[in-house]
Amino acid sequence: MESIDVSRRALLKGSLRHERALRPPWAVPEALFLQLCTRCGECQGACETQIISRGDGGYPKIDFSRGECTFCQACVDSCPEGALAALGKSQGAVPWHHVANIGQECLGIKGVYCKSCGEVCEVGAISFTFGSGRVPVPNVMSDACNGCGACVSVCPQDAIKVGHQESAEAQV
Repeated sequence: MESIDVSRRALLKGSLRHERALRPPWAVPEALFLQLCTRCGECQGACETQIISRGDGGYPKIDFSRGECTFCQACVDSCPEGALAALGKSQGAVPWHHVANIGQECLGIKGVYCKSCGEVCEVGAISFTFGSGRVPVPNVMSDACNGCGACVSVCPQDAIKVGHQESAEAQV
């Protein structure tokens, strides 16, 4: 029996390392989101920081290279189909389970002084480890990180990604 090259098959199907898109805050679970969302663009137009863009298939996704999420709830209020849950801030619902992850490209990890990410983190989720004769190295406290993405666009090395919390924990 001939063995099948799974990586080639995945390439032909277009499913190699497909990362799940980050949806706007308070999005319903992905399968339901894809059913409810009509790709009308209302959430994109309502976003005060313009971080919602069109992703695969025209569905909205978050692009933190444009800025941060302020959790203003304008996207939820503008969604006519309920793909973004109406629970929102007023009900105390968690907007999403995303956290920042700092990659090996980080200047601090490479021995160059930089604290840009920590300076913009309003919730104080990024702390720094100091060592004798060493530059500070950032650490993300995932239990404190709200996944707002403020740290992403200020990173000079593009070393910070915001992703689903379960994905972040798997990388550690």
